[in-house]
Amino acid sequence: MTKRLDLETFRQFLLHGLPIIALISIPLHALAAEKRPNVLFIICDDLNNHVGPSNYSPIQTPSLEKLATEGMSFRRAYCQYPVCGPSRASLLSGLYPESTQILDNKSDIRDTLPERLSLPQEFKENGYWTASVGKVFHSPKTQVGTPAWHQQVRFKNDELPRITIAREAFESQYGSITQRSNRKRWKSELSNLSTQTRGQTPPGFGPTELKDHQHKDGKNVRQVIKWIEEKPFKEKPFFIVCGIQKPHVPFLAPQKYFDLYPKEHLPPETTPRDDWRDIPALALVKRYTAFGFQAESSDDALRRDYMQAYHACISFVDAQIGLVLNHLRKSDYWEETIVVVTSDHGYHLGEHFLWGKVSLFEECARTPLIIRVPGITPPASTSESLVEHVDLYPTLLELCGLQARQRLQGSSFTPILSNPDHEGKESAYTVVSRGKKLGRSIRTMRWRYAEWGSPETAELYDLENDPKEYHNLINSAETRAVKAHLHQLLIKKTNQASTLNQSL
Repeated sequence: MTKRLDLETFRQFLLHGLPIIALISIPLHALAAEKRPNVLFIICDDLNNHVGPSNYSPIQTPSLEKLATEGMSFRRAYCQYPVCGPSRASLLSGLYPESTQILDNKSDIRDTLPERLSLPQEFKENGYWTASVGKVFHSPKTQVGTPAWHQQVRFKNDELPRITIAREAFESQYGSITQRSNRKRWKSELSNLSTQTRGQTPPGFGPTELKDHQHKDGKNVRQVIKWIEEKPFKEKPFFIVCGIQKPHVPFLAPQKYFDLYPKEHLPPETTPRDDWRDIPALALVKRYTAFGFQAESSDDALRRDYMQAYHACISFVDAQIGLVLNHLRKSDYWEETIVVVTSDHGYHLGEHFLWGKVSLFEECARTPLIIRVPGITPPASTSESLVEHVDLYPTLLELCGLQARQRLQGSSFTPILSNPDHEGKESAYTVVSRGKKLGRSIRTMRWRYAEWGSPETAELYDLENDPKEYHNLINSAETRAVKAHLHQLLIKKTNQASTLNQSL
């Protein structure tokens, strides 16, 4: 007779922080399919840690705050690469970027690791009905190995249809707008089409004349609601991923969300004027120029324009997430569904005079993460333990009674989900490319240490006393021992991230 693990026993194991595999004499995949929990995984694009309970009071996110009261918020969750493609490839494969070999938005993990099972494919092959809407993998065509989804939907973006039409007409006459000879001409035409772009592409910003449901993210969440209502999964448990585009540029949202944030009430930028004096040149990134800013300076009016638009996009996103969560709460699946909300990476809004992504500072490497596991996560709990995106793959598998078929570099943090004070990782690891060099950073509970090609080009910040990372202590005699320890820890983490054994 086959022995099965019921959900209540499974819940008790987790509540007591016990290793599941050591308590049963059968594989976790023997858990009856009809008893396995569903998973709703929501991943936003470019959502930073201004979001969340008490993190940043000017931003109104009632839906995320409500979810936080029902589950667990992670204050120290880190992506492995602060750019869309590499971050998503890492999260969805359970591997660090050095092992996926995805270090830009052009590479495809199907080419670098063609036999690798993605997270959704792992669920699919274990009897789950899988579906995605919106941006999940970076490319709409990216699937790892065999197809990961039973259904996959990506809506076209019609936020500014007249600009799309104008661009197509322009390129048919002059060629690509990316050509140097066409940039000035296109910017001139663009500025006549809409003030939402301010002559820059990217990023555009401003209110639209559209309703929520006409925006891509409005369509995305309504597709998830449709799946829940129509039940194409039938008797199977479901694994649904909802990719939320915003607040990725262009910063466009309905007018009502802009009205929430009068520019004069936005907090001022407080970066010290001499902030760059002790930051290695490779640690900085010139994306601020695309936003219209000069080096080591802040145009206050333009900054408030962008901040208002970014905040408006977050409140728009929050409303869409609330729509699908409220629908799930009213359905028969709320107490059977694990909910995860996160972002592929963070985002700079003028901190260190930087804008956008591609840095190793806290604003980029740290991400929002809220998880609700029915019967396991204490309501309104917050964890300060260190976790990584690469850990989500093994964590979700364990929660659903599944075992990975290939070696994963992340580790499950299920004990934290029942006890927010449970110890997490010793360090979180994030990398980013600078030409042929790779900047590597580790974040411990107190310190962040980064090297840009060698220990001679490094950063060290005491995040306990300097949370905004304004004082690089790398040359301080008082931190010599700390630097030596973190250097060795970084070597250890780098070796771990670069070693891949695909078979268990």
